[in-house]
Amino acid sequence: MANAASGIAVNDNCKAKFLELKAKRNYRYIIFRIEDASQQVVVDKLGEPNDKYEDLIASLPANECRYAVFDLDFTTTENCQKSKIVFIAWAPDTSRVRSKMVYASSKDRFRKELDGVQVELQATDLSEMSYDIVKERAISI
Repeated sequence: MANAASGIAVNDNCKAKFLELKAKRNYRYIIFRIEDASQQVVVDKLGEPNDKYEDLIASLPANECRYAVFDLDFTTTENCQKSKIVFIAWAPDTSRVRSKMVYASSKDRFRKELDGVQVELQATDLSEMSYDIVKERAISI
């Protein structure tokens, strides 16, 4: 279904892969992009189950916007093992203005399609999405 505000649709494969990440833990992360030609959100890359957060960071393009979800495992201050799914809206300062606008106007609707996301983060450069920041956000929720 297309988003009325931005005209962007969500490819069914996005939800299917997200459910596999959430329920089966087949992937550590998924990167999504908005395809210009079809005007829909599509899967850009799937991270292997044993990949680390650094692998997600390394996979994000330096000059293009993306959405990503990451299955974060962490230990709380009480020494409890936890897992939370983090949604990241990546819009680097160096990306095209039009691209940033399209991603921004489509973010909320796309995020709602991914039922089970517990933490949300927006970043314009890598310093805003360090592992420590993401973990701190996850622990506080």
